[in-house]
Amino acid sequence: MTDELRERFDALVDRVLESLPRDILAMFEEVPLLVDDEPDAQVMRELGLDPSSADDRASLCGLHSGLAITERSVEVDGVLPSQVHIYRLGIVSHAGGWGDEAEVQRQIRITILHELGHEFGLDEDELDELGYA
Repeated sequence: MTDELRERFDALVDRVLESLPRDILAMFEEVPLLVDDEPDAQVMRELGLDPSSADDRASLCGLHSGLAITERSVEVDGVLPSQVHIYRLGIVSHAGGWGDEAEVQRQIRITILHELGHEFGLDEDELDELGYA
């Protein structure tokens, strides 16, 4: 991805974040949002994806790492804080490319809310029911 396309994508991320309710936006003070072109090779291997495959690299839009709030307890220690990752390549691919920038922005919003939903213990089926699949 070129620097120009990264800037274009990141501007859409900013628009999405600005449109979120303050309560949701405040959650990113506890759970940082990281934006990368694509997942690193180790993450891909952990997810059973082939890092050398362009299709696999473009298949992942986002990832929640860490323990959901619903899984935390005083008995669990030594766990890294949660993070929400979104991946430019996967989101643009899922949106069908840059032909429809509004669709790219919509997919960014869906991905952010989907991954943030995992922070609160929602599973894939529950997120699908909410329209964040």
